[in-house]
Amino acid sequence: MGPDSRKPKKPKSGSVGGGLDEAATGPSGPASAPRITIATPIPTDPTNPPPPARTAKRGDAEASTPAARPTWLRTRSSGVLAPLSTLPGPHGIGNLGPSARAFVDFLAAAGFQHWQICPVGPTGFGDSPYQAFSSFAGNPYFLDLDELRQAGLLTRAELAPLRALSGRSVDYGHLYERFWPILAKAQERFVRLGSAGPWGGTDALAAFVAAEADWLPSYAAFMALKDYFGGHPWRLWPLGWRTWRPGIEAELPPAAAKEAARHHFYQFLFFRQWSALRRYACERGVALIGDVPIFVALDSADTWRWRPVFRLDRDGLPPVVAGVPPDYFSDRGQLWGNPLYAWDYLARSGYAWWVARLRKAFELCDILRIDHFRGFDTFWEIPVDHSDARNGRWQQGPGLEFLTAIQTALPHARLIAEDLGYVTAEVAALRRAAGLPGMKILQFGYGHDDNNVNLPHFFPPDSVVYTGTHDNDTTRGWLMSLSKKERAPVAAYFGLHGTSSAWPLIRAAFASVARLAIVPMQDLLNLPARARLNRPGTTEGNWQWRFSLADLEKLKRDHLKTLKHWHQLYDRQGDDRQREYSAPPR
Repeated sequence: MGPDSRKPKKPKSGSVGGGLDEAATGPSGPASAPRITIATPIPTDPTNPPPPARTAKRGDAEASTPAARPTWLRTRSSGVLAPLSTLPGPHGIGNLGPSARAFVDFLAAAGFQHWQICPVGPTGFGDSPYQAFSSFAGNPYFLDLDELRQAGLLTRAELAPLRALSGRSVDYGHLYERFWPILAKAQERFVRLGSAGPWGGTDALAAFVAAEADWLPSYAAFMALKDYFGGHPWRLWPLGWRTWRPGIEAELPPAAAKEAARHHFYQFLFFRQWSALRRYACERGVALIGDVPIFVALDSADTWRWRPVFRLDRDGLPPVVAGVPPDYFSDRGQLWGNPLYAWDYLARSGYAWWVARLRKAFELCDILRIDHFRGFDTFWEIPVDHSDARNGRWQQGPGLEFLTAIQTALPHARLIAEDLGYVTAEVAALRRAAGLPGMKILQFGYGHDDNNVNLPHFFPPDSVVYTGTHDNDTTRGWLMSLSKKERAPVAAYFGLHGTSSAWPLIRAAFASVARLAIVPMQDLLNLPARARLNRPGTTEGNWQWRFSLADLEKLKRDHLKTLKHWHQLYDRQGDDRQREYSAPPR
C-alpha cells in the first residue's frame, strides 16, 4: 500500500520534495546545541558537471593526495543481505523473534559469517528505513509480540488482527492501524504490574530511561507531540513546542506525557530484544552489518532536538536539501529532501553528534555500512523549491578531517564505505586515506561505468562485493530485463549458458578477490523482479517484499550443500590464507 492510502492520522514525515514557498539563507536556530554525551556509477551528464576539484579547507590533509591506510578487512568471508522487515513472522512484518534466530541458524549452517540489514530506525510516511524519525531509536514494528504474549502482556485474541495480515509482503497502512493500539495495551499492563512486571518491571524500565537520557526523553517527547498535534511535522506545531529546550519533557500535556511514557517502554523492549538476538548471532559466529544513512529525515527528533547540527532557518525550513544528480536509477536525479549538515558547526564541536550517532549504532551492530560515502567528499545541494534534482550543485564535504575525528573517538570502528554512484578520484582517495573498504556491484559491471570498476578482475581485495543491493532489481530480474545485445557480454563473462539464474553471479562473487561477498536473500532464492525491495526515485510500493519459512527451508534443501562447498572452495571461512609469498617447501 502506498503512502497516499494512509489514514489522515498517520504521522507525516515532512520530507521536502519541492513546492515550499519559504526558503532560508543559512543555518539558524538556537545559538548552541545541548552537549552530546551518549556513552552507550552514475553516467556523466552534460547538465551536471563533475564535482569541483578539492581545495584546502580547515587545514584538511586531503588537499593533496593523502596516503592510503590498510583497511580492517583482512580475511575472506561472506554474508547475506536481508532487512529485518523481510523476515518471516506472523504479525505483518519481520521481527526480532524466532524467525530471526532461525535465519541466523541458516547463515551459520551454510557458512555465512555476516548478516547485513538496512537501517532499523522508526519509519514514517513513505516507510523508507532511510527516512526515520530518529537516528538513535529502534523501530517498534520489529518487536517480537509473541514474547509479550508469553509474558502475559498481550493475549492471542488481541494479536489476531496482526496475524490476519499478509505473510508475503508488508501492508504498512494496515500495519500502522492495527499495531500501535495493541502495543499500547501491553505498556499499560506492564505499568500496572510495577516492579513485579517481567524483565525487571518498571524498575528496569526506569534504569533504561536514565541510561539513555541523552536521546530517549527528547525522542519520546517528539513522538508524543507529533501524535498530539495530529501527525504534523514539528515545524508546524504551535510556536511554544517547535523548539526543544531543556526540561520540555516535563511540560508535556497529560495526554502527550502518557504517549511519551509508551515510547520509553517501546524502546526498552526494542533494545532488550535486539541485545538477545545479537548475543544469539555472536554465539553462532554471525556478525551483524548495520546501515547508517548519511542524512536524517527533515521531520525527526534529530532536527528538533539538535537543530544547530543542520542547515535550517528559524522556522525549521532548509534552504537546500540533499539528493543526487541524474544517474543510473533516474534521468531526473533523486530528490531525497533531507536537510544538509552545518559542517562548520559540527567541526567546531568535534563532530560530537556524529560520534554519538555511530557509537549508538555500534551498540546494535558489529560493522556499519555508511550510506552515500561520497557525500563526505562532495555532496549534491538542491534548492528547496525545486521539483527534481537536476539543477543542484556540488558542495565541499568535511573530508578526511571528519573521518579522522570519528576514528579517533571510535578507534575500533569497522566501517564500510558505500562508494557507489559517480565516484571521482578524490572520493576514492578519501576512502583509501581513511582505510575503509568500498563496495562493488556485479550488476554494475556492464553498461554502467566505462571504467568497469565493478568487474571482478578489477576488484581490489579490500572491497565488499554484492550481486546487487536493496536498490537494485533482483539479479534474476536484471538478467531477464537485458536486451539481447546487453545480455551477450554478461552471459559470456559469467557463463550463463542460456539461464537467467542468479547463481552464476553468486558464484562469481564468491570466487572474486573481494574479501567480503554479500548476497541479497532474493538472489539466494533466485527470485524475479517482483521481489525487488526498492526502486530509487519512487515513493510507493517499496520495502514490502518478505520471504517465508517455507522459502528458507527450500533454500536449505536445494542449496545448503552447495553453499558450504563454495565457502570451502573459495576460502570464505573467515581465515587469512591469502599470501604474497610461498609456503616453505615440505
